[in-house]
Amino acid sequence: MAMIDDVKADVESKMKKTIEALRRELLSIRTGRATPALLEPLKVDYYGAPTPLVQMATVSAPEPRLLTIKPWDQSTLQAIEKAILKSDLGLTPMNDGKIIRLAIPPLTEERRRDLTKVVHKHAEEARVALRNVRRDGLKDLEDLEKEKLISEDQHFKGKEMLQELIDKYTVQIDQHSKAKEAEIMEV
Repeated sequence: MAMIDDVKADVESKMKKTIEALRRELLSIRTGRATPALLEPLKVDYYGAPTPLVQMATVSAPEPRLLTIKPWDQSTLQAIEKAILKSDLGLTPMNDGKIIRLAIPPLTEERRRDLTKVVHKHAEEARVALRNVRRDGLKDLEDLEKEKLISEDQHFKGKEMLQELIDKYTVQIDQHSKAKEAEIMEV
């Protein structure tokens, strides 16, 4: 039974990572509300090296529709501004020499629909990843049974365990995507 537990632990660990990756992806999708997480994936060209913005500046949301970026090194203001303009955020930075302000405009109805499609795409990719992890786990169980390390009954119990895991994590994917959709559609 210990071998089945090893397979289960491995599968569950991979499924948790899938959920965490989905959560990070969803955080980076812009909604009508300002959130510092919006800028987490942004890389700035800092002395020739792509550096995450969060390692170069303090990002805060003093108002619901405004982000402020205060670089620790004032000489990086232009590079940060350039990175924001090149990104696909669709935001125009306002630089006063000390701080960069990003006004987050309200989303249009069409843009909201596009963003919900992106959320659906990420959720479906996460579901596919879960199914791939389950497939690998099932293969591991088959291999264990072929090598006579587990019985047919244990193989069957292991399959049921993997199905319970995928059901549990699929529910989490649905919860994350529905919450993000509601956040996007909120006017």
